[in-house]
Amino acid sequence: MKFEKKVLQNGLTILFEKRDVPVTTVMLAAKYGAAYESNEEKGMAHFMEHLCFKGTKKRSAKQIAEEVEKFGGDLNAFTHEEVTAYHVRLPSEHLGIAMDVIFDIFFNASFPEDEVKKEANVICEEIKMYRDNPRAHVVEKIKENLYEKPFGDFIGGSQEGVRGMTREQLYEKHRKMYVPNNSIFCVVGNNDFDEVIAMAERLIVNDKGQEVETNLPEIVKKNAKNSEKRAGVEQMNLALGFHFPYLEEGGRYVAELFSMILGHGMSSKLFTEVREKRGLVYGVKTDLDLGKNYGYMMIWAGTDSEKEKEVIDICLEEFKKMGDITEEELESAKVQVVGSRDVESEASNNTAVNLIMEEIRGDVENYYDYEKKINAVNLEDIKKLSEVSEYSSFSLGP
Repeated sequence: MKFEKKVLQNGLTILFEKRDVPVTTVMLAAKYGAAYESNEEKGMAHFMEHLCFKGTKKRSAKQIAEEVEKFGGDLNAFTHEEVTAYHVRLPSEHLGIAMDVIFDIFFNASFPEDEVKKEANVICEEIKMYRDNPRAHVVEKIKENLYEKPFGDFIGGSQEGVRGMTREQLYEKHRKMYVPNNSIFCVVGNNDFDEVIAMAERLIVNDKGQEVETNLPEIVKKNAKNSEKRAGVEQMNLALGFHFPYLEEGGRYVAELFSMILGHGMSSKLFTEVREKRGLVYGVKTDLDLGKNYGYMMIWAGTDSEKEKEVIDICLEEFKKMGDITEEELESAKVQVVGSRDVESEASNNTAVNLIMEEIRGDVENYYDYEKKINAVNLEDIKKLSEVSEYSSFSLGP
């Protein structure tokens, strides 16, 4: 494995990790996501992600997919709070095809007028899908209970907001944000760095474009507790949310260890106490979302509605008891967290995502210092997090 980085004259940042396996992931990301949207814009980053696949000056939507898939590759994208990214994974020998397609849909998307209304309908069906899924709905609602709008809103926006967006608004925003000096390109695979640089310079004319000003709306914390009843469901889905230190406050590695010990896997404290000892749930786990300017941990569980209070009480008690873990437990968790990262990084697409997020959040080299930073966490750090007492909650049940 060998890592290299270069910023081109046009402002595009290129990250590269050399691998000796015959599969490559290319990922191109705009430093623009849902966290940058106002109330009126909520859902725009996600809408643009969809429209970038609908055609360019030289490719139709069908041709975009065919050129990648005919070589056994896959093409996809995701919208996050801090980034919107497009990626292709395919055999390393076809790097040129992957880069040509990704750069084309990213910088040259045409946003056909007749596709905008049609895709708005598609996104509205996606919004309905998340709402109809009890677990997904609870995850979105706990975020809403932790933050004021616009940050607290669903990344995909609302049906009304999406249907109200015009082609002109979306295209103008795309042209403003999807420029080289606001973008990061990452390649992870069995290729040559100089070849990647040469292709990137050829695919983008040396045009720096306008300077991008991304004004992050204020992220306002809150703690709210509420619930929802719905006909047709039998299980109570519940979530507890806790504000955790975000990246600019430090504490990221403490949070990752805390979450691992408390709620990751069948050996975690929550799984052991709530499921194995008491048989109250089928599933219980923690999830972290840590950004540059926000951070929270969520506990999710699915249980019988009559057991809701008992499950919540046990989860809160186990959270508090994290302040009493032993040095041996902490050291064991460090091995687990580092091992989990190693297993995750086997997939080139996971590594590409992590490299891009580290670059956006300050320093890509943090990716390669992960074990060192995890090992620097001590018991006092964990104890301090365990003293967080305020929380949000949301439950959806029959």
